[in-house]
Amino acid sequence: MKIVHWKNEPIRETPHKVDVRALYDKTDAEVRHITLQPGEQLKPHITPVDVFFFVIEGTPSVLVGDETVQVEENSLVESPKGIIHSLLNESDKPARILVVKTPKPTNTTRLL
Repeated sequence: MKIVHWKNEPIRETPHKVDVRALYDKTDAEVRHITLQPGEQLKPHITPVDVFFFVIEGTPSVLVGDETVQVEENSLVESPKGIIHSLLNESDKPARILVVKTPKPTNTTRLL
């Protein structure tokens, strides 16, 4: 059995310049743990695969398409492939989000 604790994984270098850690990386899917400190955000971008966000902690604002909603803990948000999406922490506390892409992208994400 393989067990991965997010705090033990290294922070990955991304164009977003936030705390992103890989938890799962297989052909069928990838899972990232993201911590957004107050005021931080994932820049708007478009992925070539379906994505969902699961809010573990905090209340980040999630943009999918042309709709932005502040999402509470223990909520899942879907973002279909080819649609702009972004995460923003406008609160005064950290937000932690699991990001799942399926299948694992073979093309690059397009930053806007």
